[in-house]
Amino acid sequence: MTATLDHSQASEAITSVVVAAARAAGALVPAGAELVAGAAVTDPDAVPVPPAAAAAVSARLSGEVTGDVVLVLSAEVVEALDNSPVGPMDVATALRPALEAAAATLGRVRVDSERTEDPVTALDGLRDKGMLVAVPLAAGAEHVATLALQVTLPTTPRARRGSLDLLRHVAMEVTVEIGRTRMTVGELLSLHPGEVVELDRAASAPADLLVNGTLIARGEVVVVDEDFGLRISEIVTDAAAGLGQDQP
Repeated sequence: MTATLDHSQASEAITSVVVAAARAAGALVPAGAELVAGAAVTDPDAVPVPPAAAAAVSARLSGEVTGDVVLVLSAEVVEALDNSPVGPMDVATALRPALEAAAATLGRVRVDSERTEDPVTALDGLRDKGMLVAVPLAAGAEHVATLALQVTLPTTPRARRGSLDLLRHVAMEVTVEIGRTRMTVGELLSLHPGEVVELDRAASAPADLLVNGTLIARGEVVVVDEDFGLRISEIVTDAAAGLGQDQP
């Protein structure tokens, strides 16, 4: 009885977080009016999609929460991107900020491998992977988009440790990020040499160390033999701590 109650409480918590993620994504979907999140649906066979769903953007989630996210778009949104003032825009690239905003509500979560898919194919890819929550986004009575998110429950510490041992000698891409910003197309077109673009991070704040897109550590940017480097000041994830341990 206790286990069932705990599972129910966890499901409710995940659902409320996904609704918040949908609101964050909806604020960055190029629609003619403000998008409002509707009632969440957890039945994979009853996911609400726009009547004229034209495309879907799918991506992986990594970090404190892992899983997959799908943003289904109406034909109106896709047509607006195809006929933008700066020429046709790639749907996946244009909607990445919306997916990142949704991921940010989940914690330290990264979005990667975003791609444009057929809506039916994209939603089918979420089945049988974990808990699925879908939230419709509407402008008045018009259903404009749907955010669907599948969450994968974390593995046990022992299983994570075994996986790390297998990956210990695998080379991975390491990136240092000092900050980000968002700009409208108009602001991008107005850029000129010498202009300063302000980032979302204070000059004294540490930089992020990302491994394959996952936040691992933070530190101070330094110069080493005329090259930039990072002096680690904080280990963020259990995975990073595991990678730093000696094998038994």
